[in-house]
Amino acid sequence: MKKILTLSIAAAMGFTLCACGSDNSSLGSSTAETSIAVTESKELSAPEKLLEDIRGTYEELFPVINDSKYDQLWIDKCEALVGKENADMSALMLKNSCVGTVYGEEAVKAYTDKPDSTQFDCYFINGVSQITFDGNKISGTDKNGSEVFSHEYSYVKDLSLSGMMDGYLYETSDSDAGEFKYFFMMPDTPDTTYHLEFRYGSDIDALSKYNEGIYAYWLAAAIPVERDEKLVEDCITLFAEENLSGQEEENAEQSEATE
Repeated sequence: MKKILTLSIAAAMGFTLCACGSDNSSLGSSTAETSIAVTESKELSAPEKLLEDIRGTYEELFPVINDSKYDQLWIDKCEALVGKENADMSALMLKNSCVGTVYGEEAVKAYTDKPDSTQFDCYFINGVSQITFDGNKISGTDKNGSEVFSHEYSYVKDLSLSGMMDGYLYETSDSDAGEFKYFFMMPDTPDTTYHLEFRYGSDIDALSKYNEGIYAYWLAAAIPVERDEKLVEDCITLFAEENLSGQEEENAEQSEATE
């Protein structure tokens, strides 16, 4: 299972719009009045800024980074952290940790009986193939490009995922939103972590619990549809470093002890 990183959101950014005025005598008789300089400044809160920073269309992360063309990259990144003899096994473990195919009560039952088989389901659910973030508007389409949902959302409150991850809860006032009533966004952006992590659903309490309830063992992970190879490579690198850095330190301590 993927380790949880605590990430900080950048400070809210202020935007200033300036309109410069001039004497109407220089503009001719067609100008009815003198333009007045206007300065407008707006400070974005952290939840507002997050929605601005993630504008774009996203697809599921793991089908992308688990593509066979990146197999050697996974091994190389793991080897640098855990050594050559453990690299293959570590890469396989990381790649399999977030590709579960069940979530909710089905996953709770399966993993209670066989805890060693626990996996997170990090795919999109409820028939969604791509999700677009456009400011306050969030929408999704299915694999055929047909719209599944489209709503405007407002920040409600900060929310924690079982004390392991902290993020922001957004809600739509649309009565027909169903399982897209809430979006629970972690503070990830393509610029900071190269991917997004979030949940969506209709039950706030269930959205805040990672291993029980109707969303148990599910956390959607996404990557921009429009991306370059560097973004994919950076994402794999970060994932390996997040999860294996402790092993690297342990190996170093063992090496020192045997010298």
